[in-house]
Amino acid sequence: MRKQKLNYRFHNPNPADVTADYILKVFMEVNEKKVEQAIKMVADQQNNGEREECLA
Repeated sequence: MRKQKLNYRFHNPNPADVTADYILKVFMEVNEKKVEQAIKMVADQQNNGEREECLA
């Protein structure tokens, strides 16, 4: 038996920039913990680099 391909269509009355802003907010909310971890990791790396420079 042949599988039927699903097609989705969404009606969006908003301008593209409003839609993009909304999608960005949703992604940021979903990935908030990952973003915080990445920021902390980079900050720790920079702090370790500054400490090594002070010791040298």
